[in-house]
Amino acid sequence: MTLSIAFRAADENDLEPVRALVESAYRGDSSRRGWTTEADMLDGQRIDREILRDLLRRNDARVVLAESGQDLLACCELQNQGEAAYFGMFSVRPEQQGNGIGHRLLVEAERIAREEWACQEMRMTVIDMREELLAWYLRRGYQRTGEFKPFPYGDERFGIPKRPDLRFELLRKPLA
Repeated sequence: MTLSIAFRAADENDLEPVRALVESAYRGDSSRRGWTTEADMLDGQRIDREILRDLLRRNDARVVLAESGQDLLACCELQNQGEAAYFGMFSVRPEQQGNGIGHRLLVEAERIAREEWACQEMRMTVIDMREELLAWYLRRGYQRTGEFKPFPYGDERFGIPKRPDLRFELLRKPLA
């Protein structure tokens, strides 16, 4: 049976539930129940409250929530960058990962970028050593670019690295 999911834009009342979801999907022991954990690479927080609050207030950005009834199942960040949309902060509750919720949210994010914002492309960055996660995006039409960005070492708003070799790779997908 397919879970009934509704999508909506987050507002400032969703700040703490969204922050808690993102943390649970990427950091600490709770994240190990899913396959998106970064707990072996990073400690500390995954999202800073002030950065999230600013994101929720922006006119060129949206945090999209996937809910079933009153349960927050997943979220993502979208930023309208003109011809492209940036996709990030993609989080699914660890115990719900592998049930298709993430794929459905990704499809909704692509729809928003294409139909509401008229973007031609979706872009995202992924830690390049996350081979399983990269493979998941590649199966959904994203392409590795070979373009890399450094991890923000020294800025604990994005976590405390456990390794010296973290970097992001830019992925792209045409939306036309």
